[in-house]
Amino acid sequence: MWAVGCPSVSDGAVAQDPVGDLQRGVERAGEAPEPLLPDWNGPSIHRVVPTLLGELADPGRTALPPWFPAPVAEARQVVLLVIDGLGAEQLRERSRLAPVLTSGTGCSLTTVAPSTTACALTTLVTGRVPAEHGVVGYRVALDGDVMNVLQWSVRGADVRMRVPAHVFQPFESFPGVTGPVAVVTRHDYGPTGFTAAHLGHAELHRWHTPAGLVTAVRELAGAGSPFVYAYYEGIDKVAHAQGLGDYYDDELRAVDRLVGDVLGALPPGAVLVVTADHGQVDVGGSVEVLGPEIMQDVTLMSGEGRFRWLHVRPGATEDVAQTASSLHGDVAWVRTKEQIIEEDWLGGIPSAAVAARLGDVALVPFTPTAFLDPADTGELRLKARHGSLTPAEMLIPLLAWRIP
Repeated sequence: MWAVGCPSVSDGAVAQDPVGDLQRGVERAGEAPEPLLPDWNGPSIHRVVPTLLGELADPGRTALPPWFPAPVAEARQVVLLVIDGLGAEQLRERSRLAPVLTSGTGCSLTTVAPSTTACALTTLVTGRVPAEHGVVGYRVALDGDVMNVLQWSVRGADVRMRVPAHVFQPFESFPGVTGPVAVVTRHDYGPTGFTAAHLGHAELHRWHTPAGLVTAVRELAGAGSPFVYAYYEGIDKVAHAQGLGDYYDDELRAVDRLVGDVLGALPPGAVLVVTADHGQVDVGGSVEVLGPEIMQDVTLMSGEGRFRWLHVRPGATEDVAQTASSLHGDVAWVRTKEQIIEEDWLGGIPSAAVAARLGDVALVPFTPTAFLDPADTGELRLKARHGSLTPAEMLIPLLAWRIP
């Protein structure tokens, strides 16, 4: 059965309890909690696809990591279903609404920093950490401007010709697989810049309704495809639009039925694995607006509301960081770029090209709030958000079932 946290080990050491550690940090009066960093050496999103593909290539050749779901052992056919926005904490709190999901075998993993779709999905399918692949957020700095990675646009203009996806993100997806991987995704997630950047030359099978996802998976698995990658974004869309209330609960019920339908569509011996890219925090209308004490030295803002990068004028980094800590340190972690790299938020030391996509100072809320960028007006409509390093955003499920 599924449980939040992994009862196993990380590189030979007894696994820690990151949720409990962070909650205990919150309880210490007057102190900010510690950020829940990705577990780069243990249960983390970047190890999921390489582990699955390694098992498919040579079933049982090596022992699975002790935190990996047992049904995957010696698998010869795997369907990986990614449910965008389904955090482990949200699932635990609503387990009665999702009897199929919570019947799976597995535990929770850490996702990446920032805990956002573009960064997490790229990490998942490439097996590379953000410091390597360079898709380091939803909106990243690019030649003095900001590129929206999901839209692959700058100021609303398509930049696929100017910023080739294979140059921006050079690592192959689904490493080691010969030939294109079958990817089942929404019909409008076709030949976009971000699709090319994180899925490479995958073979897209696009659906118009959730039932079409089930149909495509059934056809591909029935035809013997050894590995199928399927993606469903409903939970994330509902959370952004409606928050974590009744609409979210009903969408979770629908997702649970969808998972049951996928299970019913698979042939005997197949393994279904379900994971996510990040969780959610219900922010509602709580937005922090940076004042002139900070903005007088800021030349550009990138990132997102729960992982806001400030790009500052030369020589002003320390002053901005100190001022931001003084004004906003009660609601957010404030780090310089150098501190984030030193503390290993990104999984290593980024190249110069990747580092140039980062800001100089980051404001990363640990309370239910977000930092507004007036240039990104769409963010004002979001009720639930993600991007920060709280357990609600960082912990994701990893679940598996073997079809008898």
